[in-house]
Amino acid sequence: MHFKKIGDLFDFMGVPAPENPLLGLIQFNNTSPVLCNKEVSYGFYTICFKKLESGAFWYGQTQYDSGKGFMYFLRPDQKLTIHDVVIKDNGFTIYIHEDYLIGHPLYAELRQYDFFDYRINEALHLSPREKEVMWSLYEKMESEYHNNPDEFSKSIILSHLDSLLKYAQRFYKRQFIDRKPLAGATVTKFNAILNAYFAPHFAEENGLPTVHYLASQLNLSPKYLSDLLKQETGKTALELIHLYIISEAKNMLISGEQSISEIAYRLGFENPPYFSRLFKKETGMSPSDYKQNTLN
Repeated sequence: MHFKKIGDLFDFMGVPAPENPLLGLIQFNNTSPVLCNKEVSYGFYTICFKKLESGAFWYGQTQYDSGKGFMYFLRPDQKLTIHDVVIKDNGFTIYIHEDYLIGHPLYAELRQYDFFDYRINEALHLSPREKEVMWSLYEKMESEYHNNPDEFSKSIILSHLDSLLKYAQRFYKRQFIDRKPLAGATVTKFNAILNAYFAPHFAEENGLPTVHYLASQLNLSPKYLSDLLKQETGKTALELIHLYIISEAKNMLISGEQSISEIAYRLGFENPPYFSRLFKKETGMSPSDYKQNTLN
């Protein structure tokens, strides 16, 4: 089911129409209607805080379920499936259409928040204090939302939304730090997948490894994987892939009689000059200069 308009979603759920057709705020509890056993997508941004008594959310083939409070963030047209969900305690959802943001800095800034590309199983787990912060900001938005609108209403609502998103980014940073043992395991698995990828002839037949491929093997979204690795190692997934490739290339340059073009093809490059440019960018010298300087 795809809901292009916020009003269509509200009508389907049997709740009063939104105060603004481009912005919808809803508080809910365990008696509120829930879309169950359906795949849904929305034509607008969604920010949600909830607890589950039972049931599960699915993003693609990945399940997320928790009895603890969590937040998730969806860009327009992302699909998610809801299975037999029973809500626990109070929660809230903010639905905001991109057109509501036109003329405001958030129009561009919202696209820069990576957590809108995370999967449901990469939701933000809030501490009790963090929940208080998010609820406070939501309630300020809601208070302004239900007041008689004037020339200041929109800018005030968006200022609170801006703060909520910035706090979400801060709390995700905290979550990455808390997950350092898991992040360390992710780095280990990441490197193991790269090792397997560069087994004889695999890269040559399949091309260069991509962040999307590595993320899919780890059952993570590409953005979440990069952010997790960045927090743990200081480098993104793509930077780590490039470092691995250059390390392999160095070994092949000094340990065999293969030409630079042959090495490039074995590593998955379709274009040997691109291999040479990447090698020089990472090492400061061309493959041939590196080989000559190392062997002399």
